[in-house]
Amino acid sequence: MQLFTSSIGRKILMAITGLGMVMFVIVHLLGNSSIFAGPGGLNTYAEHLHSMPLPIIAGFRIAMLVFICVHIWFGIQLTIENRGGRPQQYAVKACQKASFASENMIWTGALLLLFIVYHLLQFTFRVTPEVAGFAGQMPGNVFGMVVTSFKNFFITFIYAGAMVTLFLHLTHGIQSFFQTMGWSNDCVQPGITKTGTLVALILFLGYVAIPLTIFAGILKG
Repeated sequence: MQLFTSSIGRKILMAITGLGMVMFVIVHLLGNSSIFAGPGGLNTYAEHLHSMPLPIIAGFRIAMLVFICVHIWFGIQLTIENRGGRPQQYAVKACQKASFASENMIWTGALLLLFIVYHLLQFTFRVTPEVAGFAGQMPGNVFGMVVTSFKNFFITFIYAGAMVTLFLHLTHGIQSFFQTMGWSNDCVQPGITKTGTLVALILFLGYVAIPLTIFAGILKG
């Protein structure tokens, strides 16, 4: 299919899968923010997720895995093509000065992939040392597990750094979505860029607030 073989087609697939992951990041933050309601808030949220039917949970995880794999695979292909001297244009051409975020999308994406693996090992599979005491609880005291983890400076540093990486990736990724879909032009592009940066900033602040408030002792178990 041309959607998979043409550069524009692959960019469209990357845009769609990227949008799906951004939506997940937003919903995930809303759920995680229940931690500010105390143990009852986050633990109730975790119990609600855990009580959902297995086919729904499995289907969602498979869909997210497919999104990630498609996004990574075509991202690597397009990066190789562009660096090989065959850059392809977006659906709407926009002459812009390359930013640090746009030039390093492949690297910020790679770092985010490593972080996702670590995050799953820590809070989903619970195999990292700091959460070993919570391994047999499903879902158990999720609030206590999170607070215990973020009292560790090294873990807090990893999460804060990952959120900076997410911010950089989204600042370019969001505005690229509109370019790829042909919903951008020279008039609206500055507004789209600013909006994308604002959305990325809000997500960054929302996510980084959790580990930092715990490490600072503001949010306690």
